[in-house]
Amino acid sequence: MNKRDLKLDKYGISGKRYKELCGFCEQYPEWQNELKEKTNTVHSIEITDMPIYHGNADVTANLATRRTELQRKCDIVENTAKQACSDLYEFLIMSVCYCEPFWYLKDVANMPCSQRTFYDYRRYFFFLLDRNKKI
Repeated sequence: MNKRDLKLDKYGISGKRYKELCGFCEQYPEWQNELKEKTNTVHSIEITDMPIYHGNADVTANLATRRTELQRKCDIVENTAKQACSDLYEFLIMSVCYCEPFWYLKDVANMPCSQRTFYDYRRYFFFLLDRNKKI
């Protein structure tokens, strides 16, 4: 799919940094799915002919650490979208994380703003994300 890059020069964000931020946002659905699916540490033992080394790995602590990190990343995206525009944050998330085009947001999801306004908020979202992700 051909996707035009936003011009974020006036916000001090280079093209490479914009692509990095886009890549960060596009992982959001994966993080959400992993948070929904990985809730249990109890698994069946894999039977192989190789010796099993259990070590001192605490799978519960590892899962809790992973879930905390995923939740922190999701919160960065969600809070930045709310900070950019609290009325349109769901549409911003759909646009930057799920790559939904403007026409879909406008016609199917019933977004209540013009294309120009939406893209202004989208640029502002990336400006805030750049700032919030550094913190």
